[in-house]
Amino acid sequence: MAKLIALTLLGMGLALFRNHQSSYQTRLNALREVQPVELPNCNLVKGIETGSEDLEILPNGLAFISSGLKYPGIKSFNPNSPGKILLMDLNEEDPTVLELGITGSKFDVSSFNPHGISTFTDEDNAMYLLVVNHPDAKSTVELFKFQEEEKSLLHLKTIRHKLLPNLNDIVAVGPEHFYGTNDHYFLDPYLQSWEMYLGLAWSYVVYYSPSEVRVVAEGFDFANGINISPDGKYVYIAELLAHKIHVYEKHANWTLTPLKVLRIQNILTEEPKVTQVYAENGTVLQGSTVASVYKGKLLIGTVFHKALYCEL
Repeated sequence: MAKLIALTLLGMGLALFRNHQSSYQTRLNALREVQPVELPNCNLVKGIETGSEDLEILPNGLAFISSGLKYPGIKSFNPNSPGKILLMDLNEEDPTVLELGITGSKFDVSSFNPHGISTFTDEDNAMYLLVVNHPDAKSTVELFKFQEEEKSLLHLKTIRHKLLPNLNDIVAVGPEHFYGTNDHYFLDPYLQSWEMYLGLAWSYVVYYSPSEVRVVAEGFDFANGINISPDGKYVYIAELLAHKIHVYEKHANWTLTPLKVLRIQNILTEEPKVTQVYAENGTVLQGSTVASVYKGKLLIGTVFHKALYCEL
């Protein structure tokens, strides 16, 4: 409530708005000054035309890709069709993508709008896919079980919580356990615009489990991507507008302790046309958001554009 009152009072000052409007524009201009990156031996992935906003590659070379995100202010090449999860086997000589079917009577495929994704494999080698979903501009986490033989996803559960209002990305630490980034503090689009205009570092990270949900890190200027180290000891959080990567130590009780901050000039972002990747064959990838490597093979995703596959 205190933050809402403070923001309302600030919003009443037109002069303050003008001053911060120019500051906000300066921040966006700085994002657009990212230098292009050139990569050899790269080709566009056939079958991806409406984005590949997030991806995750399993140790066996299977890659899961979220596609078709509709997000405020972000271009969409197919705004009237639902999003989808794609599968790609990087062990193949010429990898192609396959759309995974979704089963489960309670899941509305027509409103599927996938954002960040993460996988978790349990002791029985059952693989779960957790997906940030934005049906009707809301935020949920959809829990699926991957059925490898059928090449499909079985929907198990929809997760909602008041501390998960503006989810962007997640990293799974259990079948129903994850850390998630909220990229805004406010739900209302008008108040969200004030967050951006004023540079309010109020976004935060939440730990979720069926028995406990709590904020574990806060004070971010647009908390974005999140990931965990292979040994599970450290959590990495991207602060988009501040161009920082925060490194946290993860404890047994799931709390996080800040260790250090890395200042990065080029964070893979969700700002269209900010990050451009150029291949030697002339291919251009716009709005890159994610990249991952598997045995000398690089896969790069975008928020609304295509995907690039490179042999390093």
